[in-house]
Amino acid sequence: MWKSPKSILLAASVVAGAVGGAEAQDIAAGEKVFGKCKACHMVGDAAKNRVGPVLNGIVGRAAGSVEGFKYSPAMTKAGAEGLVWDEASLTGYLHDPKGYLKGNKMAFAGLKKDEDVVNVIAYLASFDADGKPAVPGKQSAAPAPDATQTATAEPAAPSPETTGSVADGGLGLGRAATPEEIAAWDTDVRPDGVGLPEGSGTVAHGMEIYDERCATCHGDFGEAVGRWPVLAGGQGTLQAERPEKTIGSYWPYLSTVFDYVHRAMPFGDARSLSNDDVYALTAYLLYLNDIVDDEDFELSKDNFTSIRLPNEENFFDDDRAQEPFYADKSEPCMTDCKPGAAAITMHAAVLDVTPEDGGEENASGGGID
Repeated sequence: MWKSPKSILLAASVVAGAVGGAEAQDIAAGEKVFGKCKACHMVGDAAKNRVGPVLNGIVGRAAGSVEGFKYSPAMTKAGAEGLVWDEASLTGYLHDPKGYLKGNKMAFAGLKKDEDVVNVIAYLASFDADGKPAVPGKQSAAPAPDATQTATAEPAAPSPETTGSVADGGLGLGRAATPEEIAAWDTDVRPDGVGLPEGSGTVAHGMEIYDERCATCHGDFGEAVGRWPVLAGGQGTLQAERPEKTIGSYWPYLSTVFDYVHRAMPFGDARSLSNDDVYALTAYLLYLNDIVDDEDFELSKDNFTSIRLPNEENFFDDDRAQEPFYADKSEPCMTDCKPGAAAITMHAAVLDVTPEDGGEENASGGGID
């Protein structure tokens, strides 16, 4: 029997109204709450499975039934035993995913406010199984692709020229990349600030973005959820058996923070943040690590290189070329390195390098539910 929290009766009764005759503001409020889920789940006519399954037509759908998504054994078993996502079951699950269905792989801790649960279910119920409006005129507009994605999806007309024939000294394959294509990839940022785009963002704005897009995985204050990385603290742990390598305890340069957030975050929705958003998030990470202490602090291209991370001085230039081993120009020995046959002693999964598998018993390797 599926667990029902105390709030379920109240919430379910409100949801019944929200799903059947939701006011526009309920769906709009739900869309805003769904921002916490977007890193892992998609809805709409262009939705696809991410770390979590697509949620089109979730209301009335059997649990663990999205084709092509690899669920946890617990979720698959629940669906086979008859769990269907209706207002009541969704309410229970969204309040406390781990408590409602033991053994599932949902990393999110749950929505604590009844109104948030009601509204997000109303928002999800506004999409049918094909991602079309289930309640005509009641669905908010699906999130539009950001400008970066649009630019990437519609690059300037490519040149028909190839990289040259074999006779010309080329490989005879492909074509020359357009300036627009090169610009889309050429986004790296150096410690001296080269590569930084124009823009700025405050700690306060970064906190808003973080709460909506990042806290699901990294915790409300960067403390991390489950096996997702810790983002704040860790000072004094570098010599511990399991050091916490945050920008406040380990990282040498702020440019790496900006570059990584810009390229890879939010998880599952990379490159969806504007340059101003990335500046704001970087500023908030500085605030979480006590490197700046003013919520009004604004990080920009102009003051970026004035910020120094606490552990920068403990990094030094790579001097391997001067070390005796590398300075010796003779051919290295590549035979008889190890007596007897080589054997594999450890696999990456054992090292627990990714959150998806984590070495858990019966882990599905398919992300979250």
